[in-house]
Amino acid sequence: MIAISVAEVFSVFSFQSPFGGETWSIRNDYEAGDLGFDPIGLKPTDAAGLKEMQTKEINNGRLAMIGMAGMVAQELISGAKLF
Repeated sequence: MIAISVAEVFSVFSFQSPFGGETWSIRNDYEAGDLGFDPIGLKPTDAAGLKEMQTKEINNGRLAMIGMAGMVAQELISGAKLF
């Protein structure tokens, strides 16, 4: 929970200043997901490597959602708990 709150605190800096700008609007130079925090250097330096890593991350997230939906469906159909 603390790790998520730290990431959310850093996401505040992605918004434009409410003074003189539009309220609740994202900066034009902001790249989605880039919080400027990479303590162990996992982010690739080249654009092709970054695109490949982002694609892998999205595909793994999709697979996890499909797996979770399957587990929920199995519990609904069988009426038994999985774990």
